[in-house]
Amino acid sequence: MDGERLQGGMRRFPLFTLYDWVFLAKSPISGISRSALPPGPLEQRAGAMHRPASSSPDEEPLITEALGSRYSHPKPNDHLHGAYLIFFLLGIGSLLPWNFFITAKHYWMYKLQNCSGPAGQGVSDLQDFFESYVSIASTVPSLLCLVGNFLLVNRVPASVRILSSLFVMLAVFLVITVLVKVDTSAWTTAFFALTMACVAVVSSSSTVFTSSIFGLSSLFPMKNLQALNSGQAMGGTISAIASMIDLAAAADVTDSALAYFLTADIFIVICIMVYLLLPRLEYSRYYMSSLKESPAQTTLQPGSSTADEAEPGGTTNTSFLAKSTRIPPLRPILQKTALLGFCLFYIFFISIIVFPSLSSNIESVSKSSGSPWSTKYFVPLTSFLLYNFADWCGRQITAWIQVPGPRSKLLPVLVLLRTIFLPLFILSNYQPRAHIQMVVFNRDVYPVVFTALLGLSNGYLGTLVIIYGPKIVPKELAEAAGVVMTFYVVLGLAVGSACSVLVVHLM
Repeated sequence: MDGERLQGGMRRFPLFTLYDWVFLAKSPISGISRSALPPGPLEQRAGAMHRPASSSPDEEPLITEALGSRYSHPKPNDHLHGAYLIFFLLGIGSLLPWNFFITAKHYWMYKLQNCSGPAGQGVSDLQDFFESYVSIASTVPSLLCLVGNFLLVNRVPASVRILSSLFVMLAVFLVITVLVKVDTSAWTTAFFALTMACVAVVSSSSTVFTSSIFGLSSLFPMKNLQALNSGQAMGGTISAIASMIDLAAAADVTDSALAYFLTADIFIVICIMVYLLLPRLEYSRYYMSSLKESPAQTTLQPGSSTADEAEPGGTTNTSFLAKSTRIPPLRPILQKTALLGFCLFYIFFISIIVFPSLSSNIESVSKSSGSPWSTKYFVPLTSFLLYNFADWCGRQITAWIQVPGPRSKLLPVLVLLRTIFLPLFILSNYQPRAHIQMVVFNRDVYPVVFTALLGLSNGYLGTLVIIYGPKIVPKELAEAAGVVMTFYVVLGLAVGSACSVLVVHLM
């Protein structure tokens, strides 16, 4: 077993992580190339076959298949980068629903505005705590859904999970789009409850879709998984840009929201269409052929490369692979990933407290001037667009820089240092504030810098830890380790969402 573990760098393993923030760099983490490592049994047997000697790591699938099916015919090219583009679009669609919910702040404040009578204070509370409620409604169901996905990952076909989740998201967003033009002023509280229910359903479906599409992408070369991750990072940026365009083009809030949510509806339909197109590509059929034999991507077949790469005499590995449709063992994964799991938990714990609950309520210090910048565009630009773009940049940096390492003591130190963002945002121009009246950072440039650093550190550190998790466990547990790392992410988001309500209340 020890011979299969990561020691600074690791050979390509057959199973990988199942979450949206995963990003694979083009080279192993330690900088050791695959060619520098001793060949395993599969490489020795495949050397006499028809694999091109010059194939790059980006062209190697993350999950290997039977030698006969993999090398019996030439590897097709990704014509016009069709599969790459499809995975990029699916990556955007995986996080688009969440981003569209939190970015439409002006619309939700309009729908939840104060009404006359004794209910006014209650509605005002719904406005003040809206982002925190959305965070809770999205992360808690996702946590439960993730546990269910861990139990069913080897039992339900990926196509069923992907298409069903997409159709559920589309149905819910159609309901939200219809409600845009419905007068809800007489039943504001009921509208809020319905919105939270929609958030919970969409978030749960998005979790299933995200984990399933990453599991599918692990059959393909690394560049397709990179496309999926890049698409996810771009989802938030696209939703923020769409929000600003709609705000600028439409004078009425409901007209802007209608165009905004219609954009989301159309994009979900596009995701359904491109996913149905994926298996029609010759390039995709080549890598997806194993799905025809079993709904589980990790089913062991006689003579498969997974069996070939199992260590000699390794009864534990063979036993696990032979029972691949059962629930993977948790204890060895938890033992190996304990420190990384804490880092991942804390990264997203801090991020969800600050964004969007605190950051989206920081107003321009010149708001009283009435300028469009300070009244209409300040929050969409400095909070949503800037954070998502900085997060995307942080993820991309990991393609070239991967420090500190998975066992470095500096990694948890950097993660804990992100705690400083809490007082920095609290002491900015957060409004309304009833208890903490002191504003230290009373210039617009301060929240801009803080938000950029928050997003950059979230994207960089979060991506590094998610990469490291599946690489420090035995290769046959890598996919299950990816799900466990996802659990740490969602747990951090769930606990952070609950704490964000407390932080906002203290303000």
